[in-house]
Amino acid sequence: MLTNSPYILYSDGNGNIFEDTSLYVTGRSGWDAIPVPADEWIELPNGGNLYELPGRKGIGIDVKTGEMRICEKGWAVAAFIPPAYTGLYMAAYETEKDAPTLPLFCYTAAGWRNEKIYVTAVRIEKDIRQEAEGYDEQKINTGTKNLLKAYPHNRLVKHLMENCCMTYTCPAARNLAIGRWECPVPVSPACNANCIGCISFQPETETIFSTQDRLTFKPTAEEIVEFTVPHLETAPFPIISFGQGCEGEPLLMWETIRESIIEIRKHTQKGSININSNGSMPKAVKALCEVGLNSIRVSTNSARKNIYTSYYLPNNYEFEDLLDSLKIMRSFGGWTSINYFVFPGMTDSVEEYEALRKLIKETDLCMIQWRNFNIDPDWYLGKIGITDTGECMGVKQMMELIREEFPNLKFGYFNPSIERIKGNFDVDFAH
Repeated sequence: MLTNSPYILYSDGNGNIFEDTSLYVTGRSGWDAIPVPADEWIELPNGGNLYELPGRKGIGIDVKTGEMRICEKGWAVAAFIPPAYTGLYMAAYETEKDAPTLPLFCYTAAGWRNEKIYVTAVRIEKDIRQEAEGYDEQKINTGTKNLLKAYPHNRLVKHLMENCCMTYTCPAARNLAIGRWECPVPVSPACNANCIGCISFQPETETIFSTQDRLTFKPTAEEIVEFTVPHLETAPFPIISFGQGCEGEPLLMWETIRESIIEIRKHTQKGSININSNGSMPKAVKALCEVGLNSIRVSTNSARKNIYTSYYLPNNYEFEDLLDSLKIMRSFGGWTSINYFVFPGMTDSVEEYEALRKLIKETDLCMIQWRNFNIDPDWYLGKIGITDTGECMGVKQMMELIREEFPNLKFGYFNPSIERIKGNFDVDFAH
């Protein structure tokens, strides 16, 4: 019997959450509710939150009979887990007919044991760059004012400080305000993919909303260089990253990025220049590598072309272009990561595992960033037309198998600094 399992949580619809001690909590994999192994629970990390899931009833395991049943006492509950942690199972629930589509967050299984909240997750990244307790509001406010004062005519600084930092509390923009680590550089108001779960643009006909507003202008190379050079010069473990959540696809602005990199490198050789991208334009990636792009992170929900295409709905590019972009960056000796959207029951399917192994070998991949997929699970599977996710091995088991087969492949959640790339990756992180 699951004597170590946490109890299921439910919400009363008024912001109060309770435990039901007659039910152990289950986890969701694909479409199925399943028991979670006792060693896959950890305490909810600092910076995590609980959500009520309206129109959904949690699925638990009866403490006495061991049978699965619905918790009828209130709405289901899930957890948001902070960056650096990867969820292993989603919250398991039964969805009612008129249930609203859930907003674009991750919905990790959560339970209650010994007066503590537990979640199914693993810490995948040692870097502390987005830890909740690492942000000092006073320093952020002062830093924001100083940057706005230092660059009064820079539209990008204004966007990053007023929009990203102060309105959406974007961790990367807040780090820029404090003058440390990774500096975000959004550049593109347009995109060449139509991702179902796009966080910066959703059609008005859709039942969900984007979580932030997209950049509305095209920055100039001068605007980019003006604040990124001082950051590279003075920040600890400095990185500048093109391609952010508040924009489309940065490669569409590759000429501007190229001009910026050339100019930046005239002023400083410090730090890493990275691009977060969909990898759709290998020729543009090559042009950027030629002038000093150090690393690329390519986002994907899958290593399988059919699953990728049904989610990204790409315009004028194909899945194979992503692979070419990764290969090009490696041919220049640069660092490559995939921003891998983890969806328990899809990511850990046997078919996906085989496709991922192939991708790693084919591209000589440096790193997997195991990212939580921010999406309503029912809505996602429905949109991409998946009724059966196939045989699954568990996210943790899959990670272990990949780690065993590819000992040099790094796991994490963030783009590593040049110090980590060139030095001891596992020891040298932001502190």
